[in-house]
Amino acid sequence: MMKIIKSIAEMKEYSSAMKKEGKTVALVPTMGALHAGHLSLLEYARDVCDISIMSIFVNPTQFGPAEDFAKYPRDLDKDGALAESAGCDCIFAPSADEMYPDGYGTYVDVGPIGATLCGAARPGHFRGVATVVLKLFNIVAPDAAVFGAKDAQQVVVIKRVVNDLNIPVNIITAPIIRDPDGLAMSTRNAYLTPKEREQAVNISKALFAAKALFDNGERSSERIKESIVSTINGSGLIKVEYAEIVDTVSLHSLNSIDNTALIAVACRTMESKTRLIDNIVVG
Repeated sequence: MMKIIKSIAEMKEYSSAMKKEGKTVALVPTMGALHAGHLSLLEYARDVCDISIMSIFVNPTQFGPAEDFAKYPRDLDKDGALAESAGCDCIFAPSADEMYPDGYGTYVDVGPIGATLCGAARPGHFRGVATVVLKLFNIVAPDAAVFGAKDAQQVVVIKRVVNDLNIPVNIITAPIIRDPDGLAMSTRNAYLTPKEREQAVNISKALFAAKALFDNGERSSERIKESIVSTINGSGLIKVEYAEIVDTVSLHSLNSIDNTALIAVACRTMESKTRLIDNIVVG
């Protein structure tokens, strides 16, 4: 039977007990509101380790003052049932006070890599992400941690933190899970109005078209980005916040695609003011 743990002390005790039994532990960090994309991460966790632990914590330090922290969906009973059905062994669901008690003051500064792409529009976001993930690694002490490729910059940031701070955890990136029409699965898709949902498919269409351009010989980042912006902005209710083509390790902008590159987009919807991200890797 799946365990639900809410205290740091108990979580440490559980993970330590599993390791004393010779079992390996995988962590899947989430903010809950689980969907098929999250459950696919659990599948990877179960494949690589004996014990799968999913954290469910809406992390206040990664939200800006005008963002959706207060309305972000929280339903531990529903999430627990979904996680258990996917074979999760344990959920770690601490409170904000448990993770950030009075007097808390230590944060992880990830440097320039966290100030580009989504970090440019969300200052402090990756400081909060890196801090909570490092705390989770210290609490759970996983052998592996599984992250989704949809949050591409997050994966790059976490890999940098693990490498720079010599953290003994294997970072696994699981592929993006999409709805049948191509829209990348996201908790925030639930915010979309019906018309926005209908038009949001243009985000993935634009990325697939960008890959087709690359596959047919186009190497100019500017021309590929122009194609993306034209496709998405033409829909009316979805506007591009950024469309960038960057190196997959440093996130430095590329003028020309000569090797593997990340094509990343962020968009805002006009009615519900929802922020959506997606990406594709080429080369």
